Amino acid sequence: MIKIRKSEERGHGDRGWLNAHYSFSFADYYDPAYMGFSALRVLNDDRIAPGKGFGPHAHRDMEIITYVLEGGLLHRDSMGEQHILVPNEVQTMSAGNGIVHSEFNASEKEPVHSIQIWIEPRAEDLAPSYQQIAFPPAEKRGRFRLLAAPERSDGERATVINQDARLYVAELAPGETVKQALVPGRHAWVQVVRGKVSLHGQLLNEGDGAAISGETELSFVGDRREGGEILLFDLP
Repeated sequence: MIKIRKSEERGHGDRGWLNAHYSFSFADYYDPAYMGFSALRVLNDDRIAPGKGFGPHAHRDMEIITYVLEGGLLHRDSMGEQHILVPNEVQTMSAGNGIVHSEFNASEKEPVHSIQIWIEPRAEDLAPSYQQIAFPPAEKRGRFRLLAAPERSDGERATVINQDARLYVAELAPGETVKQALVPGRHAWVQVVRGKVSLHGQLLNEGDGAAISGETELSFVGDRREGGEILLFDLP
């Protein structure tokens, strides 16, 4: 079963410096039909104005993953980490038993476009941690590139999260096809972050998502004119 979540159906918040779209209930946006999907709790599409951002604020008991599409995002936290996250990198912060962090657009001239993801952890009160990895863009072209998983891989480097979930990214050229198997009983969420992609013949535009259950293989095709980039969550 595939249920499409159209871009225009998402929640929306505009603070002037922040233009955000929410796939699930978040902040002032509340929809009891969209409180999350499986272990995926938050999926925000954020555009942040130059020099602006989120001041210090606290989190706990959440796996927070950030993926930047354009620009650079400056991260600081109470563990002493300070880094700039740019495209073709993934950042994972396990909030655990408590962490304070801030996120700002690293540029005074250019906006930043990022995707923020919250995944519920397998347990509470874990030790907080921070991870950030970069990868060559060729690794996501025409295939699913693993970004986060519950264990370290002997193959490509990925961040480790405290949940039986996996996050992949794929960039499809016009007309290009990629498939991904799902273990029976698992669920998936697909989010189009750039361009257009077809899923089992159904066209998904930028910002569209899809909740998937009861499927054992997913087939994607890049739009014939522009292709697209997708995030795929393999969920319990």
